[in-house]
Amino acid sequence: MGAGANMTHPSDATPSPAKPQSRTRLHPDILKLGLVSFLTDLSSEMIFSIFAIFFTTIAGASASLLGLIEGLADFSASSLNYLAGWLSDRGGKRKVFAIAGYGFSTLAKTILLVTNSIVGLSLFRVIERLGKGFRGPPRDAWLSAIAPQKSRGYAFGVHKALDKAGAVLGPLLAYALLSWLGETPEGYRTLFWVAFVPAVLSVVVLTLIPDQPGTSHARESIGENWRLLSPGFKRFLIPAGIFALAYFSLGFLLLKAHDTGFSASQVVLLYALFNTTCVLAAPLAGLLGDRIGRGHVVVLGYALYGSICLGMVFATSQWEIIVLFALYGLFYAIEESQSKALIADLEQERRATAVGVYNFVTGLIYLPASLVAGALWTLAPEWAFGLAALLSLLAMGAFVVLRPT
Repeated sequence: MGAGANMTHPSDATPSPAKPQSRTRLHPDILKLGLVSFLTDLSSEMIFSIFAIFFTTIAGASASLLGLIEGLADFSASSLNYLAGWLSDRGGKRKVFAIAGYGFSTLAKTILLVTNSIVGLSLFRVIERLGKGFRGPPRDAWLSAIAPQKSRGYAFGVHKALDKAGAVLGPLLAYALLSWLGETPEGYRTLFWVAFVPAVLSVVVLTLIPDQPGTSHARESIGENWRLLSPGFKRFLIPAGIFALAYFSLGFLLLKAHDTGFSASQVVLLYALFNTTCVLAAPLAGLLGDRIGRGHVVVLGYALYGSICLGMVFATSQWEIIVLFALYGLFYAIEESQSKALIADLEQERRATAVGVYNFVTGLIYLPASLVAGALWTLAPEWAFGLAALLSLLAMGAFVVLRPT
């Protein structure tokens, strides 16, 4: 499965003027882009770590509505991906689209500063994800352009580690604020104001990083652009789509922890544990993918997620939940970094488009996946986790049969 890691292309031979020479040496702009992601996640994860609890307890929304909103949020995060990737590849520009995406997410957070109604919270959750969808493909293409192929998995892993470092500090800061101010509407409102500051700083830092333009495909229509994507990448979309059916919102795992006896502030600590594990594991997962082939590591991620969901079916004690959240951080490190590195190997010319298509297709599937998970949760949470485990197994089988790499 790792054959894709051995493909070569002229753009990989000279990824940037700096020309990193060793497996563990990184282009400085990778670290700068990681800082932007760190600040963004510091802001976003302060909010998302408590959003499910705030939405259902303070605002009074139901678990089914949470499933709907989370599905819509995932859909909105992917709805602009294909368009953003195509536009980025069409003009060869990366930075302008990344700035637009980060800026839009920052503006969306102002909704939290003026309302805590169910409608307002729902709008924030969906609109904020639109910015994420628009910035992702050009930023990932930017990263792949400055990361040589032999160490691309490591570069994506380090970026994800920096990204998730903000997600570690964010929940911890949220925990400290709620412990100090109390789990009241006023305490949450202060938290939202504090979270707004690093979101603004992330946009400022991004404007200072020089662009890394790609090859322009100015005359390609969006349909022609799709036809020219590599067959291997298109085959990868099938197991990725099956797995997306299983990959419902983390909010349901947080609710499972809450139902097991964790308080809202303790759930925030669990969220920090998940992110800490991701930070530690992401570079190692990247090194492993560089060594044995990213396809093998992606399938390993599918297997790990299925095992975690099976664990959630039978977990009844708090220590079991703690172990499963730590393992979930390991899975997330693999899925969120190595899938993108694999796509960069499979599609050499139109990477922003490929990432955009991948995010768009999986995002379309996340909506029914979250809706089904919400419906099954109202009947029995174990059914939702059991279905996810089964679908993970099917995704593994599809990957092995189709051999996209």
